[in-house]
Amino acid sequence: MARQPPELVEQQGALGRYLAALREAAGLYQTDVARAVPCHRTTVTHAEAGSQLPDSDFWETADRVVGANGALLARYDALIQAKEAHKTGQIAARRARARAQLSQLPSSSDVATSAAPASNELQLAVWQGASRDSGDEHDALELARRVAATDVSTETLNRLEGIVDELAIKYPVTPPQELLEPARRHVSYVIQLIDARKTLDEHRRLLVVGGWLSLLTATLYIDLEQQAVAASWLATATSLARQTEQSEIHAWRYETEAWQVLTNGDFRQAAELSQAAQQLAPRGSSAAIQATAQEGRAWARLGEAKETYDALNRVEHLVSLMAKPETPEHHYRYDPDKAEAYVATTLAWLGDVAAEHHARHVVATLTKEVEAGRWARRLASANIDLALALLLTDRLDEACAIAQESVLSGRLVASNHWRALEVVRRVEARGLPEAIDLREAYEMMRRG
Repeated sequence: MARQPPELVEQQGALGRYLAALREAAGLYQTDVARAVPCHRTTVTHAEAGSQLPDSDFWETADRVVGANGALLARYDALIQAKEAHKTGQIAARRARARAQLSQLPSSSDVATSAAPASNELQLAVWQGASRDSGDEHDALELARRVAATDVSTETLNRLEGIVDELAIKYPVTPPQELLEPARRHVSYVIQLIDARKTLDEHRRLLVVGGWLSLLTATLYIDLEQQAVAASWLATATSLARQTEQSEIHAWRYETEAWQVLTNGDFRQAAELSQAAQQLAPRGSSAAIQATAQEGRAWARLGEAKETYDALNRVEHLVSLMAKPETPEHHYRYDPDKAEAYVATTLAWLGDVAAEHHARHVVATLTKEVEAGRWARRLASANIDLALALLLTDRLDEACAIAQESVLSGRLVASNHWRALEVVRRVEARGLPEAIDLREAYEMMRRG
């Protein structure tokens, strides 16, 4: 972060401590203030620690929530005035130094007749041009200084980009509630670095990291069925994708929302969002393939057979052109081995009895992978697909046993509970005696 004089650092720290004291006196938690603003709890944490200064809307809401009657907001306003005064003083000092340096340079006539090095001529041209054209002599050198100045090292950015990959690789095998905290912690660090001095390239790389982290955080909240918070993170990912012109992040954002609305039962919108993602995604990219598969699932839920099979055929073609990624666990690197699992899901939802063949093959393959310590969550979802497919062919006993195994595995994330519920309801509709045990297992899973 840009350095501030000790008195401003202390004043900002005192403002944060005052907020914390008022909040505690009112019997409120940081999450209470965060909900009212609204913002993330970490924003309140950093504000109280004095390491971050949110905008006036934050302090106005916080003032009201903690019952400060304007006292908290007044302290914030005083801090802003002090910061502005400090900034004005710095600008005036830089201008004075620039004028002093300019006065020591030779006149234009002297330079014209001298044999000064080219670098001196360039320096003189910069100073005289600034003086003549803008009246603000320091601007040219200040611009050059700021372009080169940085408080964000290449090593830091490399590490942050590596962390994005690490979290995306952990996603398929880690419960979302466990992955959410490190994801949000790294987002908070990126937020701190936004205000640090850095080059334009470093700033762009930082925003790209923020875009991927926002996207992953949104996905985790969807898995936890916290839809409103997920929507906020998706909006942030969209903004960062646009600012950095990252079409892949933009495409994944629409694909992620497509999955979100599909789990909520809005299948038509899921199809439209999937198509929007395909239009944005780089040709043949993981985002393009995943969005096409998502479109197929949406058409299947709508009962549109022609559109469903067309999407499945497009996925098959796209997958045939790609190589298996080095890290197939990576959530944003499409794994060709997932293609058949998507086929099984899609056909089961469409009511095509061919789903059983695909689902059995997927379950057999993933069972071996789970024995090797991989893809446990995928297997749980695949068993739900197999149970649904078996119900289509009246293999009722096997369907109930497999569904119960999946439900009791503890591997189904919250955003997939509705898929298990669909099997439970179909078993109940058949009047099967196993329905009671299956419903009990489902309710136990829902209670955590």
